[in-house]
Amino acid sequence: MGMNRRPIAMGITGASGSAYALRLLECLVSAGEEIQLMISQAGQIVLKMESELDLPSQPLEAERLLTRHFNAAPGQLRVFGRQQWMAPVASGSNPPRAMVVCPCTTGTLSSIACGASNDLLERAADVALKERCKLILVVRETPFSEIHLENMLKLARMGAVIMPANPGFYHKPEKLQDIVDFMVARILDRLEVAHNLLPRWGE
Repeated sequence: MGMNRRPIAMGITGASGSAYALRLLECLVSAGEEIQLMISQAGQIVLKMESELDLPSQPLEAERLLTRHFNAAPGQLRVFGRQQWMAPVASGSNPPRAMVVCPCTTGTLSSIACGASNDLLERAADVALKERCKLILVVRETPFSEIHLENMLKLARMGAVIMPANPGFYHKPEKLQDIVDFMVARILDRLEVAHNLLPRWGE
């Protein structure tokens, strides 16, 4: 397992798109990555709506459930509470290798853009920006308002990767999983995590 590298932080918020989040988690665990996970309250609700996962509200219980669900190694997948300010991701002295928010609501986008840091997820994104770590925001909303677009431009100028959940279809998807894998493959590419989810252009 690749735990000699710094972990990857991941946030799940209340935008529709739980399939992307769960598939990304599955791939990161399979690749041997250490994951520091934060889930917003709305994210938990949407996960329950869109999947079979009913996560406990207590972080340690959620961690045990997800560790079993993804067959992760002990300590590989850690879940932190929304106000768990002693978590490693809360400080620039112990930043992750990269952070991805998948899916990312436009509300979370706004909070990150203005540095609100109202909860641990927003603070972790703020740390990623200030420490110049890779920050990937998989925004899931349509259509975008001028406010959304201005926040995306602001964050892109700060170095964040704005990656709306816009799957392509040139790989001729035959099932929903193929569409999900397209987006997850692009996220893994940005995280520099090896995968074989789909052939690359020209191959």
